[in-house]
Amino acid sequence: MFASTLFKDKIALVTGGRSGIGYAIAQMMLSLGAKVYIASRKEDKLREAASKLGEFGHCEAFPCDIRQTEQIARLAQHIKTREGRLDILINNAGGQFPLAAEAISDNGWNAVINNNLNGTFFMTRDMANTFFIPQKEGVIVNIIADIFRGFPGMAHTGAARAGVENLTKTLAVEWAKYHIRINSVAPGIINSTGLDQYPPQLKQGLEEAIPMKRFGTVEEVAWMTCFLASPMAAFTTGDTIYVDGGRRLSGELFKF
Repeated sequence: MFASTLFKDKIALVTGGRSGIGYAIAQMMLSLGAKVYIASRKEDKLREAASKLGEFGHCEAFPCDIRQTEQIARLAQHIKTREGRLDILINNAGGQFPLAAEAISDNGWNAVINNNLNGTFFMTRDMANTFFIPQKEGVIVNIIADIFRGFPGMAHTGAARAGVENLTKTLAVEWAKYHIRINSVAPGIINSTGLDQYPPQLKQGLEEAIPMKRFGTVEEVAWMTCFLASPMAAFTTGDTIYVDGGRRLSGELFKF
């Protein structure tokens, strides 16, 4: 479906690109011809990931905490100095932990909201102001979560990801005049490094509860992300596409 030159001469930034879904997206974009910058907080692991991704194309690492606007500004300036432009932003960075809502502390709530919602907005706003709005062109894809029926056991990230989904709709309308497209991908339960942190009892029986009877793969999320970032989705903006095997419609949610 995808030609190896699909993203030829395009500059892409993937946050949270050192592992899991972000790594898979970066790898696929490299394979399709893009030059890719990956960003995350842990510099050593980030540079190790960039070195491995270099097998697929030109990949560069730049440490950045998306919660810190001064770090985002440095990242934007670095790309501007090196490339002069940015074509694609993939907002994948984020984090959460499973916990019943009544047990979430102030710090735990604020940490997840600040990372998943505030950080996504800061990165989107600053890359738009630095690149997309002056260029009058750009594509943004936000990686959120399966929040279709709420997110029991993950109230903090459910609230944050719902905020990003609404932000996606809002910016799609506000920024259409700049020829900026913005969409979201909502992965269901994906067999990735992010799933490893969840207790085994929380995952027990979930595959059978999914209509397609399996977890998704990071590649399946990457395929959808690349489609939305490509010219094949040129008339699609403000949408959220679920990659969840039908779980949002009838599958079990986490039980606490």
